[in-house]
Amino acid sequence: MLLNLAQAINLALRQEMEKDKKVVLLGEDIGVDGGVFRVTEGLLDKFGSDRVIDTPLAESAIIGASIGMAIYGLKPVAEIQFDGFIYPALDQLISHAAKIRNRSRGRFTCPLVVRVPCAGGIHAPEHHSESPETHIVHTPGLKAVIPSTPYDAKGLMAAAIRDSNPVIFFEPKKLYRSPKQDVPEKDYEIPIGKAGVTKEGSDVTLISWGTMAHVCAEAAEKLKDKNIDAEIIDLRSLSPLDTKTILTSVQKTGRAVIVHEAPRTVGLGAEIAATISEADILSLKAPVKRVTGFDIPMPLAKHENLYLPNVERVAKAAEEVMKF
Repeated sequence: MLLNLAQAINLALRQEMEKDKKVVLLGEDIGVDGGVFRVTEGLLDKFGSDRVIDTPLAESAIIGASIGMAIYGLKPVAEIQFDGFIYPALDQLISHAAKIRNRSRGRFTCPLVVRVPCAGGIHAPEHHSESPETHIVHTPGLKAVIPSTPYDAKGLMAAAIRDSNPVIFFEPKKLYRSPKQDVPEKDYEIPIGKAGVTKEGSDVTLISWGTMAHVCAEAAEKLKDKNIDAEIIDLRSLSPLDTKTILTSVQKTGRAVIVHEAPRTVGLGAEIAATISEADILSLKAPVKRVTGFDIPMPLAKHENLYLPNVERVAKAAEEVMKF
């Protein structure tokens, strides 16, 4: 089936709901309207309002209710309508969802999925184009994944719903409608905690996730003109982090460039750079480079493209580490 990312997630939700009656969806406008990005379109008609629940505009209540459902034995998939709206729900996620297993000494688990449309590139207004993954990956007890392709989106969603831990499922908004990809209708999972090497190379490792995985792919093509052979790692899973795949690649290339949309300070790229330095500094032929967003709020539409990492910035960073 040739699907875009939104359609692949919709298919995964439908199939998991067909297989397991404990899977329920809830969020703002996800039922009648099918969600702002139409990711849940058609699911209300198929499964009814008991399993596809339109909620009030209250993120803390959405996640609080979902945690209760999960502890009770259901498998809620909650939608936060936009990334910048997740902050009222962080108290519930950090204080309760992430800690219930430890607090109860294993008596309770929280099989909760929180869908979060994230990141920039669609010229949205304030609080609609943020990359809040740092808040999640810093919290023990929460898992975080982010697909960059329809194939990965379907497999990661299946794995997330079946996981007994809370999983934050980031969905890059810019990728919802493109590109399309052949996605099997049959059941499959993409393991949480396993990165993908989307292109092998010998000179420099480009590490990214979400929309930036496509930027890195374009940069790798541009670098071919400079006789630079880039390897590309699409993390897919932000927590847990697949350090083995990262280190294996850097041991081969000796150079690393990390690319993400989130602000630079305390971004996940800093943790990856530290991990490489601590575990394998003698393999490095140049310092690790980061190409990131800036330490400012995401600009509005007019200046959005000045904020986001682009092909030129990534290629320049790769050339700099090659010349070191």
